[in-house]
Amino acid sequence: MSELRPFHLAIPVRDITGTREFYVDILGCTVGRESKTWIDFNFFGHQLSAHVSPDELEQTGTNSVDGEDVPVRHFGIVLGWNSWYALSAKLTEAGMDFLIKPTLRFKDRIGEQATMFIKDPSGNVIEFKSFRDDAALFAIEDE
Repeated sequence: MSELRPFHLAIPVRDITGTREFYVDILGCTVGRESKTWIDFNFFGHQLSAHVSPDELEQTGTNSVDGEDVPVRHFGIVLGWNSWYALSAKLTEAGMDFLIKPTLRFKDRIGEQATMFIKDPSGNVIEFKSFRDDAALFAIEDE
């Protein structure tokens, strides 16, 4: 396997101003290049490009995952255990309206993870998750 490199993800947004405020002020991202119609963020070491394209913002269905309705279209980041709990506390204290509140999924099973889901101002769903042991990220349960 090759060395781990930052990913690049482009998402549609309604506007630059609200998007900038959310990703910088709430999530703590820094801004890279930008124009009137797009803005790049350092999203936890990865490049997230937000492009103004309100016509592409649509809700998608959900799938049941460990008793929760998880939006099919979402993106996110796997944080370290302590970083996840720090962000969870920060978002809770800020009064974040969680789509799925901070929880422990697959408790006492392969793949046990802390997870939470929020929406940005354009409705893009973001998942933040963490594993006590990163080796569990791709672990498979025995049948």
